[in-house]
Amino acid sequence: MQDRYLQAHQARRRTPTTYEDLLGDAIERAFAAGIHDLAGLVQALNDSGLASPSGKAWTEEVYRKEIAALAD
Repeated sequence: MQDRYLQAHQARRRTPTTYEDLLGDAIERAFAAGIHDLAGLVQALNDSGLASPSGKAWTEEVYRKEIAALAD
C-alpha cells in the first residue's frame, strides 16, 4: 500500500540554506519552550542571537515579511 502522507522533504524545491536551518531551529526551540504567540516568538528570536536578514533586531513586521519571503 502506498503511503498517502506528505514526506518531510517532498514539497521542497531546494536544500535549505544555513540561515533557513538556523531560523527553523530557533523557531522550533521557541515552540518547545511553550511560546506560541508572535510577540513571544519575536522575543525568542532576538534572545537566540540569530540576526534578522537586515542585521537588526527582529520585530513582528520583520518576521512576517521574512516568513512570507521564505514561503515563495
